[in-house]
Formats: sequence, structure tokens, C-alpha cells
Amino acid sequence: MLSHAEASEKFIANQERTDWHDDTLWFVRAKRDKASKLIPEWEALREHASQIKEHMLSNLPQYLLEFEVNAQANGIQVHWAKDAHEHNEIVYSIIQKHGDKALVKSKSMLTEECHLNAFLEQKGIDVVDTDLGERIVQFRNEVPSHIVLPAIHLKKEDVGETFHQHLGTPKGNKDPQFLTEAARIHLREKFLAAKVAITGVNFAVAETGEFVVCTNEGNADMGAHLSEVHIACMGIEKIIPKRQDLGVFLRLLARSATGQLITTYSSHFAKPREGQEMHIVLVDNGRSRQLAREEFRNSLKCIRCAACFNTCPVYRRSGGHSYHQPVAGPIGSILAPNFDKKANVDLPFASTLCGSCSNVCPVKINIHEQLWFWRQDLMKEGLAPAGKVISMKLMAWVLSNPSLFKWAGAMGRKVISWAPWLVNNGLNPWYKQREMPEAPKQSFQEWYKSNRS
Repeated sequence: MLSHAEASEKFIANQERTDWHDDTLWFVRAKRDKASKLIPEWEALREHASQIKEHMLSNLPQYLLEFEVNAQANGIQVHWAKDAHEHNEIVYSIIQKHGDKALVKSKSMLTEECHLNAFLEQKGIDVVDTDLGERIVQFRNEVPSHIVLPAIHLKKEDVGETFHQHLGTPKGNKDPQFLTEAARIHLREKFLAAKVAITGVNFAVAETGEFVVCTNEGNADMGAHLSEVHIACMGIEKIIPKRQDLGVFLRLLARSATGQLITTYSSHFAKPREGQEMHIVLVDNGRSRQLAREEFRNSLKCIRCAACFNTCPVYRRSGGHSYHQPVAGPIGSILAPNFDKKANVDLPFASTLCGSCSNVCPVKINIHEQLWFWRQDLMKEGLAPAGKVISMKLMAWVLSNPSLFKWAGAMGRKVISWAPWLVNNGLNPWYKQREMPEAPKQSFQEWYKSNRS
């Protein structure tokens, strides 16, 4: 597995595509800003949403049990999974009971987290992702690069070639409307044939036992309404106390994600229709462990809007696949070490700590602070690369010695001025994709002394 830095280097090798990826995501960020300014009470909404989530996390066991009781009273079968393996086995057992060999699935980052597709395919189950972006990356044997825009790393030419290979569309056709229509025809057959549908969950309401799924394409509704069995998969942190709380979160979600006023479909599932089975699988998979960590519990407030992706200068210019995790970007970088510190030690360092992610988060997660907290934690456990540990100790020694610091600064300025090739070379990672600045003639302290009078 490539580290974030190694994978990013491959991504940015194509300068034109990198610039396009950067500009496209910033366009989405700008739409978010415009949409948020249409609500005078935007900041009050963010604060209210954050407080609702804080209350929920502080009373999570109570609300989970309340949801279970009410969902079962509605006729929904509730299952509990402690980890990804249990989740996958539960889903497979439900499918196996009905003897079906194919199913349709709408977007669910939890199933990506649990690697459900690969698990079911090994069992001989044909899994069809019905979200357009998800289907595109599934055709290409890729994982989503973005939790809201799964195929954002691809251009329409890439999609045209993919559809030519898998759907038989004319080679070279890159017209978005034509390609969308081709996908629609292809997926309609899958919807009509499938007996089992899997969806994610955006919000589950403890008070009523219902859950809400938000989509723009209507694929979750199509799958759930045509199937004989509806399986909803959710992390335990998706619980909210009351139905009225949806009025807060639904106003925040779409504006933060894509700059829309509201998602096209916000579908409430309260009970199975006559003759249908409805299941919901509540998954822990490390969430209880994260909840117990005071510095990191706020990460469980996340509503998966991806606003932090769209604003992050590192994500925009390194791509989602460089994070080697189902959830990329800033939020993924504080969630991933909870699963495996050693495997994800690089991700908290894939940030400038500029704080833009925290500024746009609709539930006010202190993402940039948690990135810093993870860095401290990983360094203390000795998981950082030896080179980074040595360089940090060397830097600490220099910065704690004023005389040495002044001398090193003076020497550095002279070296950059007299022999720039000692710094501007391939051995210096900072030189890659950057133009090193011209060295100042004097330090700030020198300037201050000469201008103090």
C-alpha cells in the first residue's frame, strides 16, 4: 500500500488533471458558501446541530435502545454488529435466507468501510451499485474517491470509455446526457430483477424508529420500493433523538455537501410495506472506542457531507485515492487511525492544519485540532517514520537554542543565495511541485534591530 505522499506524487504527475480536480472541488465549496449565506441563522444552525449531536453522543446507549424498541414496534427487524465481519455475515445471512444471487445497493459509506461488496462477491452474490458515480467506479474496479461525488476524479472522457467497455455505448461518445441515459436503461433492468436492496442511512430517529435516506438520484427509493427485502446499514452514531431534529440537519446537509438547498429525495422509512421484509443493521466497528477518547469523540458527529473535502487544499490537489481508506479527506484522516494506527499513521500528517475544514463543518467538528492530536498520539507511540522522528528532534533542539537558531537561519539564507542547487534538488521533498522562494537578505530580528529607532 502506498503512503499518502507516494500516492499523491502519482496523482499530481498530471498537472492538467490536478488543476481541474482542484478547480472543480473549489467550485463546489463556493456553491456551499453561497447557499449558506441565504440563511441568516446559519451559524446558529451549526451550533444547534453540534449540540444535538453532543447530547446524542453523551446518551448514545439510551437512544440506541429507544430506536430498537420503536423500530421493532414498526415491524423492522433490528440487528447488532460489533465489527465489519459481523455486519457482513448478518447481511449475507439475510440474503441467503431468500436464496437470491443478485442485489441492488445505493450509496453507503458504511458498507464501503466494511468492504461488503468484496465479501458478498466472494460468496457468489452479484452486487450492483446503483448510484451513478458508484456504478462508474465499480465498473473500473476502483473505490470511491469522494463520499458524495464518488467519481469526481474522472472526466467525462473517462466515463465515456468506461461505458463503451461495459455498456457498449459508441466509442468516443462523452455526452453526459447520453451516458446518463445509458446508465439509466442499464440500471432499470437491475432494479426490476433484484429481490434484495441495500441502502445506507443518513439519520435514524430514536423517537419514532424510522430512518431517513437522502439521495439526488432516487436510486435508494427505487431499490427499496421494488424489492422484497430492504436491508439498511448504519453506524451507531447516525442516531438523532427526535424527528424535529431533522429540520436542523436536512437544512445543513445538502447546502454543505453540494450547495443545494435540499437533497432531491429525503426519504423516510418507518415500516415495511405489506409483504416486504425490512432489516436494519446497527454497526459499532470501533465507534465505541472512538467515543471513549475524549480528544476524538467529536469526530462521531460527522454527517458525511464532505464539506471538509471540498475546502481542503491537500485533498483537492492529491485526490481521494491517495488516502487509501474508504473515507478520505480531513474527516477520514481523523477516523482512520482509530481502526489501525500503524496502517494509517501517514494520514494525520496529510494536512496543513489551516483550519478550513473545521470552519465549514456543519456540525462544528474541530477537525484540524484532532489532526494535531493524532500526530501527538502517533509520535508518542513511536509509529512515525524514523526520518520524521529524527528531523523533529533536530528541529526541537535548534528552536530551543536561540543562538543556534540565529546561526542556522543566517547559514540557511547564505546557502540558498550562494548555492541554491543544495536546496532545489530532487532530494528535497519540498522542492517537488514547488518553486522555492528567494532568500531574504536579513532575518526579522535583524530587521527589527536596525529599524527599532
